[in-house]
Amino acid sequence: MASSKKKIGLVPKMLVAILLGVLAGRYMPEWFIRIAITFSSIFGSFLSFIIPLMILAFVTKGISDLGDGAGKLLGVTVLISYLSTLIAGSLSYIMSSNIFPKFITQEQINSIIATEGSDLEPFFKVPITPFFDVTSALIFAFMMGICISWLRKNGSGEVLYKGFSEFNAIITQVLARAIVPLLPFFIFGNFSEMSYNGSVFAVLNIFWRIFICIIILHLLYVTLMFVLSGSYTGKNPFAMIKNEVKGYMTAVGTQSSAATIPVNLECAANNGVSREIADFVVPLGATVHMPGSMITITGCTFTILYMYNMPHSFGMMLSLIATLGVAMVAAPGAPGGAVMSALPFMPMVGIAPESAMASLLISLYLTQDSFGTAANISGDVAIANAVDKIYNRKIKGDKNWKPIPVNPDAE
Repeated sequence: MASSKKKIGLVPKMLVAILLGVLAGRYMPEWFIRIAITFSSIFGSFLSFIIPLMILAFVTKGISDLGDGAGKLLGVTVLISYLSTLIAGSLSYIMSSNIFPKFITQEQINSIIATEGSDLEPFFKVPITPFFDVTSALIFAFMMGICISWLRKNGSGEVLYKGFSEFNAIITQVLARAIVPLLPFFIFGNFSEMSYNGSVFAVLNIFWRIFICIIILHLLYVTLMFVLSGSYTGKNPFAMIKNEVKGYMTAVGTQSSAATIPVNLECAANNGVSREIADFVVPLGATVHMPGSMITITGCTFTILYMYNMPHSFGMMLSLIATLGVAMVAAPGAPGGAVMSALPFMPMVGIAPESAMASLLISLYLTQDSFGTAANISGDVAIANAVDKIYNRKIKGDKNWKPIPVNPDAE
């Protein structure tokens, strides 16, 4: 009889990495923490390098596989993603304006500021410059995918299509052989650093009410997206949510939508999304769909404006939300990317990027970044599920299209 070894899943590995990271930051010597931080720094550089290539590989291949509907499908996906981001930010403002003023104190501000400047540096850094940035990768991927789709419709373009298909296979192998196996070590380094400098504990101890409110809104919003998506496609939304747990936990640990793409593609498949739609919508959503990040930024921005007795009307905040819905598309797929992309636009509400208020905003956001990222990527699968029906209904007609049954026990 052939014996098979039972492999430990990615989620248990991530949970162990988080626990060990917290313990290491508390009890291990500084040199040990710096080794872990050095690895995370190098891995982060490599991740930044691979992100544009990942978008180029998946989005170009996904669009070129879609045939006649590629251009319209792109528009539908981006429109749904943008509207979702706007709605999420508006709901965050409603929650913040009605709940946060009841428990914000001046002592909380002083405690947060006291934790600044205590980060450890890696022993060395390895700068790995990407060939192009995320925005350039998106534009190029859109252009190439739509044009290859058009060429194939007119009887040519097979050479380009095959080239991008093979490039897609190469990037898939890099993700499977390098990125995903090293994610737990990356998570370990991140959590050991946060545990060592005490920033996570200090912020959670003072802002735990805000933290809980924002996370609850994340979960409620993601649940709402799956309920709407599942109702539209005739699938069980709670079975879909169960299948998305692995993607959610990966995003919580990595704080990176891009790093979660390969896991999220698997979640989309388990939820019955067709391969061509998943390969297009999930990587695209990781860049343009930011409801979780918007909920967090809106809540944190309102908190700071209220603390400093500054104007915080809904009209003013809605202008910021609408602007960031576009600006955050350029956010790198790395921890803190969304808030760093948002900083140049903070003067719209009176927060200067170089001010102490901006520093406080960054501290608050980064503490909750992983949960916002998890809400982002979970919503991507809900959108992919709905877009899959929109596209297949358009091509095949309602009478011929049936949703693939969701297996709630899928691994």
